[in-house]
Amino acid sequence: IEDLSKKIGVKKKFLLHKLKQEGLLSSSDDPFSFDCETTEVIASLFGFEIKNMVKNQEEAIKSLFFGDLSAEKKSKPPVVTVMGHVNHGKTTLLDCIRKSRVASQEAGGITQHIGAYSIPVGESYVTFIDTPGHAAFTSMRARGAKVTDIVVIVVSADDGAQPQTIEAINHAKAAKVPIIVAINKVDLPTSNVEQAKKQLTEYDLIPEDWGGDTIFCPISALKGEGIKELLEHIQLLAEVHELKANPNRSATGVVIESRMEKGRGWVMTLLVQDGTLKSGQILITDNKVGRVRQMTNDTGRSVSSVGPGLPVEISGFSQVAQVGEPFYVVKNEKEARRLITEQGKEQEEKKDNLSMEELLLKAHTDTLKTLNVVLKTDVAGSMEAIQSSIEELNTEKVEVKVIHANMGSVNESDVLLASTGQAVLLCFNVAIDPAAQKLIKKESITVQSYTVIYDLLKNMERMMAGLLDPEIEESFGGRAEVLQVFPISNVGVIAGCKVLKGKVAENHLVRLIRKNDTIYEGKINSLKRFKQSAKEVSEGQECGIGLAKCKDLKPGDIIESFTQKEIKKETLS
Repeated sequence: IEDLSKKIGVKKKFLLHKLKQEGLLSSSDDPFSFDCETTEVIASLFGFEIKNMVKNQEEAIKSLFFGDLSAEKKSKPPVVTVMGHVNHGKTTLLDCIRKSRVASQEAGGITQHIGAYSIPVGESYVTFIDTPGHAAFTSMRARGAKVTDIVVIVVSADDGAQPQTIEAINHAKAAKVPIIVAINKVDLPTSNVEQAKKQLTEYDLIPEDWGGDTIFCPISALKGEGIKELLEHIQLLAEVHELKANPNRSATGVVIESRMEKGRGWVMTLLVQDGTLKSGQILITDNKVGRVRQMTNDTGRSVSSVGPGLPVEISGFSQVAQVGEPFYVVKNEKEARRLITEQGKEQEEKKDNLSMEELLLKAHTDTLKTLNVVLKTDVAGSMEAIQSSIEELNTEKVEVKVIHANMGSVNESDVLLASTGQAVLLCFNVAIDPAAQKLIKKESITVQSYTVIYDLLKNMERMMAGLLDPEIEESFGGRAEVLQVFPISNVGVIAGCKVLKGKVAENHLVRLIRKNDTIYEGKINSLKRFKQSAKEVSEGQECGIGLAKCKDLKPGDIIESFTQKEIKKETLS
C-alpha cells in the first residue's frame, strides 16, 4: 500500500480510509498487499489505469540489451561452410584458403584451430566455419541456430556428383542457405566440367551460363587456381543477399565450439552475428551467465573487441555451453542471473500448463505416430525399392518418414542425422565406418542392418506396430453381491459380500454395477474374510470388500473383478 499511495499521490492514511469506505478492505485483510484485480479497482477510484508490465523471457532478455539498438545496419562478413564428397578436395580447398590468409598477414602469424577463421577479401572478410560440414548442418540446425550464410559444395570434375554431394545439397536446401558450387580438380586430364554441371541440374542446381541462378566456380585447390575468384563470388553473393548487422549494439551470436582447457577452464569459440563483443562484458548462453575474461582471435592474438560476422575464442565460464546455442551480451549480471533462474521455473511450469491450441495440436500429433528413418543402401535401385515399399506400409495411425536416404557406407553424418532426427538407422548391404561405430555407441542410435529386403520390411512393420498403443486383454475374475454396507471410521465403507461366481483377489481390478449400469471402476482397497486380510476369496464364500476412493455402495450392488494384460501389436493389421 506504501508504493500504491506514492504512485497515485495520496496519503496512506487517506487511502486506507477510502478502501474501507468502498468495502475493499476489511479488518481481516492484509493492508500491505493486494492482488492485481484489487489494485486495478483501487487505481480506477483515483482516475488511474494499471498496466501489466510483466515481460516474457525473450522481452526480458531484450530489455538488457544496450548500445545504439536502432543504428543503421552495415555489411558484415559472410559465414561460409564448405561441404562435399570424400576425396573431392574439401580439405585441400580449406588448406589452400588458410595458406592464402596466413600469407596475407604479418610475418609469424599462425592460424589457430578454433573452429572458425576469417579471410581478407578486398576491403572486407569471409568467415569459414572450420567444422565438419555435415555436423554443422545437423547438430546446429537441430538447435535452431542458422549459423551459415552460404554453402560452398565441392564437386570433383573427374568424379561428378556422389552420395555425400547429394547429402550436402539436401542439408543446404533444408537450411534454406544459398549454394555456390566449386568444381575442383579441373587441372586433371580426366576432368569433365560440363558433365559435372549436367549431373547437378538433376538436383535443381542450374549454372548461371545455362540460364539458372547457381554460381559454378572451376578451381584447382591443389594448384591454388580459381581460389581468388571463388572468394570474390562468395563476397558477391553476400552483397546480393545484403548480409548486414548493427556493430553499435551489444553482441548476439552462437556458440561454435566448447571445450575444457587446462589452466583456462571452459573455453568457447563464438561467432558474433550482431553487435560488437568486448572483453569484460556479461554474457548469457545455454541458461548460464559468465563474464568474458579473455578474448583471442583465430591467429591466437589477444583482442579487446570483435564485430559481427567474425569468430572469437573466449574464457570466463565455469560451466560448459552446448554447441549451437545462442548467446547474448547484457548490461547487468545480477539481472541476468535473476532471468536465468526465472526461466528455469518457467520451463517447469510450461510442462504442466498447455494452452487449448497446444492441447489440440498434441492430441492430433499423438494420434499419428511417426517412425523417422535414415536409410543407407548399396545401390540406387535398392534405395528406390526400399523407400517405395516402406511408404506402402503407412497407415492412418502410424507412418514412416525417411528423413534422409543415400548410397554408400554409414558415416558420422548419417549418425548425427539419426541422432538429431530421433531416427532409426537402416542399413542395406552397406558397411559402417569405424568412426561412425564409435558415434553410434555415444549417441545410442538404433541401427538395423539387412541383406534381404523382405526381412527389412518385416522388421519395419514390427517397429511401426510397436509404436501403436497396446491392446488391452481383459480376463474375468469373479462376481460378488453386496449384502450389507458397514461405514467404519478412519477406514471408509466396507461392503459385506458373497462371491457368486469365480473368485475375487486383492490384486484384481473391479467395477461396481448397479441396475446393469457401471457406476465405478477402480481397485480393491481391502479384502477380508473373518476380519483377517485375504489374498483371494472363492465362489460361495463371504467377505468384506473396501473399494479405493468409493463410498457409494448399496445392498444389491454387484462387484465384478477382472485382470488386464497389455498385448503389444506385432503387425499393423
